[in-house]
Amino acid sequence: MSPLRKPKDLRHYPRQQGLCGPVLFVPPGVKPDDVTDDMILPGSNIVLGPYAGDAKIKDVDFVRSSNRPKDCPKDDRPEFAMLGRSNVGKSSLINFLVRKKEVALTSKKPGKTQLINHFLVNKSWYIVDLPGYGFANAPESARMDWSSFTKGYFLNRETLVSVLLLIDGSVPPQKIDLDCANWLGRNNISMTFVFTKCDKMKGGKGRRPDENIRNFLELIKENYQQHPPWIMTSSVTGLGRDELLLHMSQLRNYWNNE
Repeated sequence: MSPLRKPKDLRHYPRQQGLCGPVLFVPPGVKPDDVTDDMILPGSNIVLGPYAGDAKIKDVDFVRSSNRPKDCPKDDRPEFAMLGRSNVGKSSLINFLVRKKEVALTSKKPGKTQLINHFLVNKSWYIVDLPGYGFANAPESARMDWSSFTKGYFLNRETLVSVLLLIDGSVPPQKIDLDCANWLGRNNISMTFVFTKCDKMKGGKGRRPDENIRNFLELIKENYQQHPPWIMTSSVTGLGRDELLLHMSQLRNYWNNE
């Protein structure tokens, strides 16, 4: 494996704590026994460590849309890939993170993102908007091709720091999300579960987001010896924005310094 990618180094250590009693994500540079409650980012299982740095987004520029992994930018800048079901609120989360409207294409019709879209942040790292899975308002040929070119990106992209796998926190766990998480895990691809829409419940009758998250993590625990990091967000209320950017900064800074 290329030295640029270090998914095994971004490991998590066993420690029970937090919303659902999950294993904490302890980043490089922190000893598990030294973790205190004030080091844990709110609404997450993520410990803040010494690699966390400036998380402010000063500027963002669209760079390129690619329909094949080999057409993606070829510089050595680190990148985070956004992945999730087509109606999970992926584009809204990107706009929410960068605090600019329409940086990513948003639509009431799921499946608008059909390509691999690179956005350059602070002229130093990328947010990558990937096609949603589970439903696509696209021709059948495009839907059939999605899996192959997206998986090729994950398996071959040496500058990929981590996948941000978006999960709708307002609904119960979905099999397609669990299947995607399991595929990423089996292929040793670093990921963070980003639970979206944590400000609401479907129709006011569904389970609370924290219950849905607890159930999702319990199902994942059956297939993982170690939990990936996870965090609650809402593009409506601003929940989790600063915390997610801090988490991304420590992963990025470790990637840059190793």
